[in-house]
Amino acid sequence: MIRIDDHKTPYILDPFGYLGPKRRKQMERSWAGLFRKYILTELPVEVLAKKFPSRTGHPTKEIYAMLGALLIQQMFNLTDEETVEQFSFNIMWHYALDIVDTSDDSSYVSLKTLWNMRQIVTVEHLHDIIFDKVTKKLIDSLKVSTDNQRLDSMHIVSNMRHLGRLGIFVETIRKFLANLKRHHRPLLLELDDELVARYLDRKQRNAFSMVKPSESRRKIKEVADDLFLLVEWFSGHYQVAGMTSYQQMLRVLREQCLIEESPDHEKQVVVRENKEVSSSSLQNPSDPDAGYDAHKGKGYQVQLAETYSETKDEDDHRPLALITYAEAEPAHHSDAQAVKPMLEKLAEQEHKPTQLLADSLYGSDDNCTFAQENGTELIAPTMGTPKDGFNTFTFADDGKVITCPAGHAPWRIHHNARKGRISACFQHQLCSTCELRDICPTQHAKKGRYLRYRHKDIRLLRRRAFEQTDTFHQKYRFRSGIEATNSEMDRRTGIKNIRYRGLLKVSYCTKLKAAALNILRAAAYLRQKREHNPDFQPQCEPMSMFLCFKERFFGLKKKIYASLASRLNDFSTGTALVV
Repeated sequence: MIRIDDHKTPYILDPFGYLGPKRRKQMERSWAGLFRKYILTELPVEVLAKKFPSRTGHPTKEIYAMLGALLIQQMFNLTDEETVEQFSFNIMWHYALDIVDTSDDSSYVSLKTLWNMRQIVTVEHLHDIIFDKVTKKLIDSLKVSTDNQRLDSMHIVSNMRHLGRLGIFVETIRKFLANLKRHHRPLLLELDDELVARYLDRKQRNAFSMVKPSESRRKIKEVADDLFLLVEWFSGHYQVAGMTSYQQMLRVLREQCLIEESPDHEKQVVVRENKEVSSSSLQNPSDPDAGYDAHKGKGYQVQLAETYSETKDEDDHRPLALITYAEAEPAHHSDAQAVKPMLEKLAEQEHKPTQLLADSLYGSDDNCTFAQENGTELIAPTMGTPKDGFNTFTFADDGKVITCPAGHAPWRIHHNARKGRISACFQHQLCSTCELRDICPTQHAKKGRYLRYRHKDIRLLRRRAFEQTDTFHQKYRFRSGIEATNSEMDRRTGIKNIRYRGLLKVSYCTKLKAAALNILRAAAYLRQKREHNPDFQPQCEPMSMFLCFKERFFGLKKKIYASLASRLNDFSTGTALVV
């Protein structure tokens, strides 16, 4: 049976009145106060409620409290055991989650319940909804402008072992034989005892870690032969071939080896060279979704976008910066492919920026063109080197050549609009006597000297010219601020070392940690504003949650509560009634 309490109807008696005015004020100004007022009622309990029967079975734990606990767990990077302890005894958690009953039914959660709730949230992608709702609520309530944003990526690592190339072969075979022993033991007995012992016996398996670097190539060849033997042996057994561990062996064989035919017409395994192995290859059998980046190593990366402001507010404070986009992906994905999905996602959330700062990897011509077509100015340094002498020509607004470096106009211009190509032809007699012909990028042809280029070359030329101006330097200097966000994200939420494996669970942690950092930042921002202006109140602030009644404490109907609450508000002074 589903249990969802009403957290929107306020109390008449303050359940936290025992704290006293000083501690109560401190609680209100902490992250717990912001969470209670703004975040708790935004959690998507209606989606989670569909997974439980409404009227039959034992009552679930209160759904708002469970979703909030999962979010706060990622906020402080807690283990499951630490989460249970904080949920049971931490008064800040109770205040944030609106837990006013000290019974075990309300103030205790078991590890299994925590695991089950996290599994449902992960499978149903509720972490995406939680991040979107938390971000939208804070942006709307605190009036955060999303016109200026910046984008960057951060490398993270899941809870997986770092295996070398030999270790990947060995661990893949060991995992398959262990699963074969568990599910199809008679088939395991058909294999050679020495082969099985080599990977299942701990002492023999540890010998692989003591292989000398000079012998690693030969050892990988031996292990690759064992891998190919097992793949061929069980290829016709449909039950074994359907096992995940068998599919991983196939993947390793396909990515790390080549199957060639010997002069005797027998198949043999040839191990690929290191440079021939793709960065998207299997890095660890326990985490097949992880990728490899040549610069940062194995794992995942997170694309982060946040708001920023070029000016300070009326109190001489920097406006609140919130993360608007957080997406996890394997480490081998290129940053150049992240701009389009990021802008499309922010457009759906109505948080699309008008100006986006990013580093050079994001600043391809395709990305800049796509951003411009969608109303966003992408400011990023241009990669590559310009064509020699190309910038000495003068071009019109439509991209056609006006004059060459010597001041001569072309006598003929051909524009291929379909392919986006332009050819400008200059006369031989002018070019043959020109003093700049040795450095001129034009090419000799039968009818003259041609300058061939694309519209893309013109756009890159103008971007490089813009990068030399003070306007570009003034705008782009704010990009470096997102590096501090990457550092803060790791220090406060521990995002660089995820406790789980697999892209789905890594995405779960990424989204909740990004939402948690937004909450912590918003709480610090409100504290700072109230220190200078005690009467400061954010927009859309809900009514204090302890001024009226609640149904679970009194056996009255909601209509009676509403009537009494309206009468109480007529003469209320705005302070909580404490008994």
